[in-house]
Amino acid sequence: MAKAVRIRDIAAACGVSPGAVSRALKGQPGLREETRQRIIAAAEQQGYDFSRLRSDKIKRVLFLLHRQHNINRALPFYSPLFLAIEAECREQGIALSFLATGPGDALAEQVMLHRPDALICAGFFEPELIALLEQLKLPLVLVDLWSPGLPCINPDNMQGGYLATRHLLSLGRKRIAFLASTLSHYSIRQREKGYRQALYEAQLLMPPEYEAIALPQLDTEQSLVRAIHELFDLAEPPDAIFAYNDATALLVLAVCAERGLRVPQDIALVGFDDIEPAAWSQPPLTTIAVDKQRLGREALAVLLSGQMETNILLPVELVVRASSGA
Repeated sequence: MAKAVRIRDIAAACGVSPGAVSRALKGQPGLREETRQRIIAAAEQQGYDFSRLRSDKIKRVLFLLHRQHNINRALPFYSPLFLAIEAECREQGIALSFLATGPGDALAEQVMLHRPDALICAGFFEPELIALLEQLKLPLVLVDLWSPGLPCINPDNMQGGYLATRHLLSLGRKRIAFLASTLSHYSIRQREKGYRQALYEAQLLMPPEYEAIALPQLDTEQSLVRAIHELFDLAEPPDAIFAYNDATALLVLAVCAERGLRVPQDIALVGFDDIEPAAWSQPPLTTIAVDKQRLGREALAVLLSGQMETNILLPVELVVRASSGA
């Protein structure tokens, strides 16, 4: 039976103290990034069992959100999720902290300032950032995102896109556009697949310009508004729009008001997420409801269980309001 690799073995190989090895393996501050990476590489080369780090009780969890989301616009969705995690953490004596980050940041150093025992990433993250986080060797759960080999918790985005489009079809709409900021995010791609599936079953083929994807710009909102205007400027504009989230559907309402278009008489509209402003808008938004609190609770439960291959899909629900013309 092979002898277990000890922290002192790694320390001897790297010429550092056992304390430095412990800090590097636990993602704690006090080391240069180059030193930390050298220690982790040596631990991997010697076959150190990183699962031993997870045997201790999790006492600190770091919640990460990508700044690409435009934090202010993202908060109506992610705030309920975050607060559900915080409530569960408080029940179990776990400290929860928050970090907004992006590709240009010194991610490892920022994370280690929080001294977390585990990580929860919500929403879009580039594969390169996920890879950097994996190098920290901390338990990691993704929410509203998918990556192979990692535990992931998601709403059933494809089913949601399908339900939204089927609803618009049931109202007799024949020219249904899909509006999104990007297709690089897993959740949005799944919603687009549901949209395509519903159209396929209805034996309808939409022109390519009805898939309105905003141009990549620093200001996503401006880019989306431009895409909405381009839809309405078509020789044959759509009679319905499935917007990838409620924040974007609210932009559609604003553009319609500016152009004198009536919702739902001239254009039917469905969003996604069921954020609070969806019910307050004029007219109120038909949307796909996501149980954001449950997403948060499930994420923490999976994190604490240590199930590292979990992929959970949570059910979604169509909420019909006046914007779809029902």
